[in-house]
Amino acid sequence: MEGPIPRQDNFGQGGREMNSLNSILLEGNVVRDAEMKTTPGGTSVCTFSIASNRFYRKNEDYEKETSFFVIEAWGKLAEACEKNCLKGRGVRVVGRLKQDRWTDGDGKTNSRVKVVAEHVEFRPVFKNQDGVSDESEDQGYDDIPFDPAR
Repeated sequence: MEGPIPRQDNFGQGGREMNSLNSILLEGNVVRDAEMKTTPGGTSVCTFSIASNRFYRKNEDYEKETSFFVIEAWGKLAEACEKNCLKGRGVRVVGRLKQDRWTDGDGKTNSRVKVVAEHVEFRPVFKNQDGVSDESEDQGYDDIPFDPAR
């Protein structure tokens, strides 16, 4: 009977490397309607941005700090995001961080971090008496999250 596989502490030695943890959960509101593109191979890619607010106490007052994040979804999840990620809608995104790096025409190296979505939940949208969409902050998320495997 074989024993457990020994832990690999020296990355890059012994032929195997251990993945680092790269996971993020964000909640916020969509900043503008999602944009859909298709790769040359036919895969759907949807990009949208969200604003996420953080409130903290400073002396006797509460301050608000807003952060903006670019989200990218692929395949069937991208199709669901294109349909549901409209400006102002609340979303919960679970995914991973990805850093894009490139060199511009002047030879300057640039980079940007974005979130690659693996799971997205869409807050329900309610209509007010005038038939206009109305999202209340105390409303919960859909009980059935989008499942890209369906």
